[in-house]
Amino acid sequence: MTALTPYGLTCEMLEEPLGLDERLPRLSWKLRSERRGDAQSAYRITVALSEADLDDGRLLWDTGRRESGDTLLVAYDGPPLQSSTRYHWRVEVHDAGGERAGRADSWFETGLLHADEWRAAWIAADPRAMPVQDPPEDQARSERTRHLLPCAHLRRDFTLEGPPLVRARAYVSARGLYELRVNGHRVGDAELAPGWTEYRHRVLYQSYDVGDLLREGANTIGAVLADGWWSGFVGFDSRRQALHYGDAPQLIVQLLLDFADGSRRWVTSDGSWREHPGPIRYADLLMGEYVDARQELPGWDEPGHDDRGWRPVAVAGHDTGVLAASPDRPVRVLDELAARTVERRPDGRFVVDLGQNMVGRVRLTVRGAAAGRRIRLRHAEMLSADGEPYVDNLRTAEATDVYVAAGRPVEVFEPRFTFHGFRYVEVTGYPGDLRPEDVTGRVLSGDTPWTGEFACSDDLVTRLDSNIRWGQRGNFVSVPTDCPQRDERLGWLADAQVFLPTACRNADVSAFFARWMRDVTDAQHPDGAFPDVVPELCMTREGAPAWGDGGVIIPWLLYRLYGDRRVLERSFPAMKRWVDHVHRHNPGLIWRHRVGNHYGDWLQVNAETPRDLLATAYFAHSAGLVAETAAVLGAGEDAARYRVLRSAVRDAFIDAFVDPEDGRVDGGTQTGYLLALAFGLLPPHAVSAAVGHLAADIEARGHHLTTGFVGVALLCPVLAAHGRADLAYALLHQDTYPSWNHSLHHGATTIWERWDGWTEDHGFQSPAMNSFNHYSLGSVGEWLYGGVAGIGQRPDSVAYSALLLQPTVGGRLTWARARQETARGTVECGWALQDGELRVDVAVPPGISATLVVPTRDPGTVREGGAPVTGRDDIRIDDRTEGTLTVRLGGGRHRFTAVPPASGGPTPSPVLAQDLPTP
Repeated sequence: MTALTPYGLTCEMLEEPLGLDERLPRLSWKLRSERRGDAQSAYRITVALSEADLDDGRLLWDTGRRESGDTLLVAYDGPPLQSSTRYHWRVEVHDAGGERAGRADSWFETGLLHADEWRAAWIAADPRAMPVQDPPEDQARSERTRHLLPCAHLRRDFTLEGPPLVRARAYVSARGLYELRVNGHRVGDAELAPGWTEYRHRVLYQSYDVGDLLREGANTIGAVLADGWWSGFVGFDSRRQALHYGDAPQLIVQLLLDFADGSRRWVTSDGSWREHPGPIRYADLLMGEYVDARQELPGWDEPGHDDRGWRPVAVAGHDTGVLAASPDRPVRVLDELAARTVERRPDGRFVVDLGQNMVGRVRLTVRGAAAGRRIRLRHAEMLSADGEPYVDNLRTAEATDVYVAAGRPVEVFEPRFTFHGFRYVEVTGYPGDLRPEDVTGRVLSGDTPWTGEFACSDDLVTRLDSNIRWGQRGNFVSVPTDCPQRDERLGWLADAQVFLPTACRNADVSAFFARWMRDVTDAQHPDGAFPDVVPELCMTREGAPAWGDGGVIIPWLLYRLYGDRRVLERSFPAMKRWVDHVHRHNPGLIWRHRVGNHYGDWLQVNAETPRDLLATAYFAHSAGLVAETAAVLGAGEDAARYRVLRSAVRDAFIDAFVDPEDGRVDGGTQTGYLLALAFGLLPPHAVSAAVGHLAADIEARGHHLTTGFVGVALLCPVLAAHGRADLAYALLHQDTYPSWNHSLHHGATTIWERWDGWTEDHGFQSPAMNSFNHYSLGSVGEWLYGGVAGIGQRPDSVAYSALLLQPTVGGRLTWARARQETARGTVECGWALQDGELRVDVAVPPGISATLVVPTRDPGTVREGGAPVTGRDDIRIDDRTEGTLTVRLGGGRHRFTAVPPASGGPTPSPVLAQDLPTP
């Protein structure tokens, strides 16, 4: 059997990161073993400047043997790290018997740790220079795009002579978007770099190893600049749709060259660079990209190019204090989709169906086009009733790419500085026949590695899970956005906090959200209010209930799900200021004042949850989370103060909104009951009655939901936690509007923004707000993992240190299973009904304790590995109740069998309730 082995080594939650600027980076690893009950009893971490130094004992830091089972976020505590230095590290683990077992190596490299190490300047196209006159074909622009300028190409030559080059690093950023080039080659695979942050506070830079691209003698470094979020169109505010941060993009580059004799040289962006417009006549995130291939600049990024006709760049400034190393993975092209169908229309247009609503761009192969031939690509999520691309819901976003051919036999067009949300592509002006193999969908997303898998016996539920994943993929482009297609694409806090528990099931979003939380705290207003959206743009109103509360909920969830204490430490002052802001303006403890736009339970249907009820529920919840955060951080006085506040708000909630006699909640809506139950805002004696009222409402509506963004995440988990998994499954399997299956029956391949985005009775909803890729209503995905398949953690667990495996058998499913790569290792849980028997399969990482709740109508029939569970050393029976058997397990794989649970109607409440997702 394989011994205890560490794997999945990370530094700051990244594999082999290049260019960190954390002074005390944290090291993590996971464990695997084929031996049951194995565990880590001790570890040793060593750090050196090379792998050879690790082997030979020339160490910078050595923890020595630490008697600990910890594997998560161990902070470096050695000598101060130096800038631009690679550090190699090794972890050795000891097994449960104390014997040395496996080991694994990795590395991390620092970037520029001190602001004064930046020698480069921000450079840009000289605004005083007259723009190059566009050819006549380029004048066919819309009112919105006619002022957009060509993408500047910037270059500089330099020479390498003397000692051999041993290492080269490029530190690069832009106010806008950039693509770096060295000696004719693109550098890296990051898309839309450097990404979108609170630019007024922080602009990220990326680090690249360019040693293999340089050569002795003449070299060229260059870049292409585009507007991006800096100066392009962003958002929907008609008063200011573009130029939110600046008038034009800027570039900063610092190339570090280390030589064999120990000498060092810097090549930086400065006034010696030269600039020229190129074939990209404009590029905009919302409007699209226009490329005229006749204006290509052959060899512009290679030595020897004649740039005498180029202009000197403008030096835009030396303010490098905003620069920070990128702390998460970039946006990348992560998938490709082949065209499913290509239909030629009578007027010569083609409509391409990629079969999947996706986010990214199209790579188009153009064959036999004459020079000057203009080909237009227009993107849409849906087709209208007449089969035409439906673009009304894009609002002012044009989502149109244009290619003017150079006249070569075969040309390939792929935009570089835009992205669209689409399934269908209308191609106009293409010469001859467009073949399916000539169109490829290139899928863009933040590179958050997939960590979860869910499958079950029902095709619709499986498709729902797929739609949730595609919605997450498409809306995690630099920031967690609400939609990827229309003129919005903003980082709404409520959408993010509602969906985060599901997102963490599907992928490792730890670094992605930790980085975004820095922007959330940066965007906090002086009076303590978080905004609704981050980055904020010019929407300066304070955050609404459930929206501003995202600034409290998200860091707490990142701690609970990933163990990231540092994000709590950095967010804690802002979390307190938010709750204090709400309290200061609502001393009566019912949140009715300073509520911002107060969206309520956004897009609820056939119901109206009282807004002051919803707001006050969140006031209590955020106060409670701040109290728990204070306790984790050892801030005892704060913990006590916010516990008292939470208790007082709870009492005020009960007095204002709850009938203590029969458990009725004002408004009588599903979301109202869900919030009161999930947040613990009911007197204990009223809980059962409140559950009954919730169930009665669902049943009276024919097993239909009414919840909007705020309530939907709680619906199935709360029902199941209170013994009504039958209703949770009834909602999951509901086929008619409003339901998840309604959109599936009408061809959805992502989650819709609205339950009624399209209906048979009314067709499309208002184009003013009707996205077909919007993850919020997909927050039921957390219950698929945690409820249906049963992977959860105990309420006192952090980062799945203590598992609660609690599969829920029910509905029309005959089997379900999930696999999740947690911060501590791989967890699996699944169940199947076959030949009158229930089978439950689980896998637990080494060193992790697990509580398994086996659903069965006869606990005495439970067996593991074919043997009874009683009298076992490796399995401990915790509880026997009607309908369940609860056992404690160690690491390893286990198979349990039992008679199935009783079917139909209410089920007994589980012995242990796992965490509910925070809405």
